[in-house]
Amino acid sequence: MKSPLITRAGKENLEQELQYLWRIKRPEVTQAVSEAAALGDRSENAEYKEGKRQLREIDRRIRYLTKRLEILKVVDYSPEQEGKAFFGAWVELESEEGEILHCRIVGADEIDVKNNHITIDSPMARAMVGRQVDDEVVVNAPGGRKIWLINKIQYQPFSDAE
Repeated sequence: MKSPLITRAGKENLEQELQYLWRIKRPEVTQAVSEAAALGDRSENAEYKEGKRQLREIDRRIRYLTKRLEILKVVDYSPEQEGKAFFGAWVELESEEGEILHCRIVGADEIDVKNNHITIDSPMARAMVGRQVDDEVVVNAPGGRKIWLINKIQYQPFSDAE
């Protein structure tokens, strides 16, 4: 089960997505479906069928976002977290092989592989939570056991200059 935790920015993104779907995207697709339906035979009308499929997807996502936003708990940064890896932290890790990994611990709704955002529910994040710089982190992942050393912890993104 997904943790109901989220960063403030993550919640704002989900709220913006919900507003976009509800106020812009759904009315556009509804209009397109109405226009396609006016063309006649719906059984062989690809635009109509595609529009109806899109509406189902939009409605499913709107229902999910509405329910999910009700239960999410925003976790804000607290000065007591400084120096330790907790929710929202950017962590630089180094493997035994010298591989450097930058990741951020976020909620399940904020996972972003491209930006190295990992869920608090992942084995990597669970191993890091509460740890400090120079601590070893043992991660038992599906790919096997791996040891990482925490090099840096901060609550702002790492810049490329570092």
